[in-house]
This record gives sequence, structure tokens and C-alpha cells, in this order.
Amino acid sequence: MDVGLISCGAYIPTYRLDRKIAAGAWARQAIAGERAVANNDEDSLTMAMEAARNCLRKAEVGAENIDGLLFASTTAPYAEKMSAGLIATTLDMRRDISTADYAQSLRAGIGALKSALDTAKSGSAKTMLVASADNRLAYPKSDMEQDFGDAAAAALVGSGEKNLLAVFEGGYSLNNQIMDVWRNPEDRYVKTWENRFIITEGYLKLMGQVISGIMNKYNLKVEDIQKVIIPSPDARSYRQVAQKAGFDLKTQVQDPHMADIGFCGAAEPLLLLAAALEEAKPGELILLTSYSDGAEAMLFRVTNKVCSSSGRTVSEMLADKIMVTSYSRFLSYKGILEANPSEPFRLFPSASVTWREQNSILCLHGSRCRKCGRVIYPVQRICDQCFSKDDYEEVRIADMKGMVFTFTRDYLAGRSDDPIICQTVIEMENGMRFYGLMTDCDPETVEVGMPVELTFRRIYEGAGFHNYYWKCRPAKKGE
Repeated sequence: MDVGLISCGAYIPTYRLDRKIAAGAWARQAIAGERAVANNDEDSLTMAMEAARNCLRKAEVGAENIDGLLFASTTAPYAEKMSAGLIATTLDMRRDISTADYAQSLRAGIGALKSALDTAKSGSAKTMLVASADNRLAYPKSDMEQDFGDAAAAALVGSGEKNLLAVFEGGYSLNNQIMDVWRNPEDRYVKTWENRFIITEGYLKLMGQVISGIMNKYNLKVEDIQKVIIPSPDARSYRQVAQKAGFDLKTQVQDPHMADIGFCGAAEPLLLLAAALEEAKPGELILLTSYSDGAEAMLFRVTNKVCSSSGRTVSEMLADKIMVTSYSRFLSYKGILEANPSEPFRLFPSASVTWREQNSILCLHGSRCRKCGRVIYPVQRICDQCFSKDDYEEVRIADMKGMVFTFTRDYLAGRSDDPIICQTVIEMENGMRFYGLMTDCDPETVEVGMPVELTFRRIYEGAGFHNYYWKCRPAKKGE
């Protein structure tokens, strides 16, 4: 039975930092290009949510039809609490599914993908959703501060060749114990050993071995591979790997997007796989690799299935950006400089209320009157149009489109790094109205009638846990 990829989706935050700004703050030489920066209301979980939603749009599959979800990250929001379960709930997936977190390694993303493929192959699940994201912190002034990027990617795995965008042909793995890049439980920033050692004795050696290993295992020649994906910790090392293996840098090697995204940790392999599949042709063989305490290689054969026009492409996300104009704002977004919170966010949430109201808070369910069809959020027992009582069904409004009905630019409710907040009332496509904050926008460009969509974000910290809810943002191309 063939198993493989039904679809792949990515998420790149709207904000970017020109590396010259970070370098200039320390009077250092800048690495070329820019890096992706998570907004101050984003983390690995919310980015993984966005990638998963994009992946499901491309697959044109409802979340209720997925049998499991695996989340991979080295920067999960909780040290002890399953993020996969929270993502699955927010996506409105069934309760009788399997969920698991993969962590503590930059190979977590490709490891989760491999596990999902094995699960589909065994028949214990028909479809598995893998979501990976990272939002890593590097020491200020370091090269990694410029090299790192924040992003997420997701892959929907299943069986049956007619359903697959790419068939999994096989893999090859290597284990290698090395102290090159690590982070202890008490560490905030990623630590590394001497750069020449970690690149030559770690990355270059293992990536070369895993590529030659899988080529030998399946009797492949360099010309048999149409696209090779080599995640790279910097802008140069992947070139050395590709050239030593004999691949043509212009025609065979997938752009690692170091110049416009940065190195995205555990999410990098799936992100580059999503980008490669958007341009792949039927019959092409894709070699996917990953490095961390060893290396992994996987082969995928592209099928005749045409990519869905739904969902955003990597190129569309790259084109949609807002530049972070100051280094201090970047540090604040990364949580290195503490922003002064405003009064509306000094709240005292309740874990029990959040659990009891999760259909409303996380899944964003409203009520639809069975008599007149009126949709109201939050759920109301009495319809405000026909006044029928307790005659409604819950419906998900998170995926509905809308437009700005009215808004206020609030100069008092924002953080010190985002002083202007747009308090927005949205009129949804069915006439329902929803109040929420607007994010990922220039407040001065917001206007009545602007198309918007909903996005899942971290709102504030309170009672010792993260509080998530939905905001609106300007509608994106492809969604």
C-alpha cells in the first residue's frame, strides 16, 4: 500500500527584519538579506496552527476527517503540557484521535513526518496531520540572531496513490552523538560549540553520509534526483554539501530561503518540502534531508495529482510582509526586552472557565438558529432575530470571511512596542458580527470595508498559563 503526502502547507509570519538593523545595533557586519520574525502575539503553537489550516485548505479536507495530529518543535509554549492536543481542539478535530508532541531536536519535524508515514503504512490511521514550528532565541549580537527565522509548516499524510501528491519511496537514518548545538532546561538562548567544529565534524560530515547512504540503499544516481532539499544553518554550508554530493546548485537544489526567511529549526525541512512541491512536476523524485545529532533522508515521488488552488503558497507569503524598523522592537517581539503591558491585559483568567468554554474560546463556535438561520457569536440560547429558544446548532466561524464594519484606533490599550491597537467589529459573510483586535497590520491603513479573516493568537499571560484567542487580520491572497 502506497503512503505519502496528501498536501503540504507553510506559514511565514508577516514581519521581517533586515539583518542590517541587527548588525548595526552592535556595529557588526550584516549577513545578506532579512529574516522572518514572529509577531508579539505569535508563538510556535499559533504558527503551527496557521500552517495546519493552510495545509487542510490545500488538501480540501475537513479537520473532522483527520485521525491524528503530531506537533514538532524545540520551542513549544509549555514544558509540560501537550501542544498537539490544544492544536487539535482548536482545529475542531474529533476527540477519538491520537496526538503527540515531538521535541528537543531539530530533527523533530522530519521525525514526526516519518512516524506519521509509518502510522499510515500500518493501517492504524488513514490520515495524520504533522505540524512543525520553531521560534528559537539566539544570543543578541551572535551570527545566529541574524541566521534564525521564525516559521511553521504542516503535512497531511495518508495512503492510496490516487489521494497522494507525493508517494513516500523510502528513507535512511544516521545517529551521531555530538555536542554542537544545544540548550539546557535552564537556558533561554541556543548554545553552540566552535563554529568550524560543528560545521565540519557535524553538519557537513553527517549530511554527506546520509545522502550517500540513501543513494546507495536505493541504487540512485545524482541525475535521478530532480530536487534535493538541504536545510542549512547558514547561507553557505548547504552549498558545500550539494557540491560534494554532485548536485547542480541551480537546477537540483531547493532554495533554503536563508536570504528571506532564515533557518527555521525543526520546521525547516517541512517548509522547504512545501515550497518544492508547489513547483514540482509529475514523476519527479524529491530527496528531503535533515540534520541534528545525526541525519535523516527521505525520498518522495511526485504523482499526477494537481495541487489545489486553495491555500497560500510560500511565494505569496514571502511577498506579503511588513518590515520591523528598529532593533529594540525586534527584541521586544522576541521577549528579550519586556514591553510595558497596558491595562486591558491585566486580567485574571480561570483554567476551569477556559476548559468549560473551549468550544467558544478555542474552536470559536457560534450558534445557528434552526428556524431562521441566524448565526450569533458567542452561542446564545435565544435567537435575537426570531426569538426561538434552545433551537440552535453550534457552527464554526473561525474559517469564515468578513470585512471591517467599524473600528477604533486605540492609543491607550497597546503595548510599548505596538502602541496603537485597532479595536475592530467585523461583519461576516453571513451577516454575523464579531468583535476582535486586529493584528499583522499598519493601523493607519485600516478602513471600513477592508476584507479580513480570523487568526489564532496568544493574547496575554495570566494565572501561570498562556491564554489564546482569535484576532482578525487583513485578508491574505490565497485564503
